[in-house]
Amino acid sequence: MGGDEAVIEAMLVSSEDDEITQACLEEKTTYGRINFLMKNRHGTPFEHNAMKFYVEAPICVFREWHRHRIAWSYNEMSGRYKELAPMFYVPDRNRALVQEGKPGHYIFVPGTEQQYVDMVDELVTSYDYVYGAYLRMLSNGIAKEVARLVLPVGIYSAMYATTNARALMAFLSLRTIAEDSKFPSYPQREIEMAAEKMETVFEELFPLTYRAFNENGRVSP
Repeated sequence: MGGDEAVIEAMLVSSEDDEITQACLEEKTTYGRINFLMKNRHGTPFEHNAMKFYVEAPICVFREWHRHRIAWSYNEMSGRYKELAPMFYVPDRNRALVQEGKPGHYIFVPGTEQQYVDMVDELVTSYDYVYGAYLRMLSNGIAKEVARLVLPVGIYSAMYATTNARALMAFLSLRTIAEDSKFPSYPQREIEMAAEKMETVFEELFPLTYRAFNENGRVSP
C-alpha cells in the first residue's frame, strides 16, 4: 500500500505555514522532496504505507527478526496446532564457518573443506534423529506443543511480516552489510539473506525513497 507518492502526500498534510513543509516544497522534484525529508530525518512521512512479506526461514532467523518490534506486525506458523514439516537449514559452501578474534571484534572466515563436510554431516544426522523423535512422540499421542520441544532452531517456520518503509529502512540498516553505510553493521548471514530479498522489493516499490536512503548513508529517518 502506497509508494514514493505517499511519502509526499503525508508531508503535504501539514500546514502551508509549517517551516518544514515550506522548506520541502522549495525542492522542485519528487526526489528532491523525498531526499530533503531523508537528509533532515523527518521520518513520519515514510510511515504511511505498508508492505506485507511472506517469509520462510529457520527459527534462529525469526528469533533475531522479532527483535524488530516498532512498526512490525507478525503472524507466525504455530507448532502447537500444526505438524511441522521436515524442512531444515543447511548452510551452503559459501557460508563463512569459523569465528576468529575477540568478542566484539571477531570476523568470520570460510573454514576448510573438511570442516564444511563435517558440519553438514553433523547437522543432517542431528536433524534426522530429532525429527524421528518428534514423529514418534506424535504417534504415541504426545501433544504437538510438547513434541516440538525436541526440534532445533534449524527447522523452518513461516510468517507474514508487515511493516512500513521507515521501519524497513531501520531493519535494512542493521541486517545488511553495505560499503556506503554510515553506521556499519555485522548481521548474521542468514538474516542478511532474507534482508537482501526484501531490499530488492523495497527498491522496486519505492525507487526514490530507496535512492535517498542509500545516498544518505543507509540511515532510517
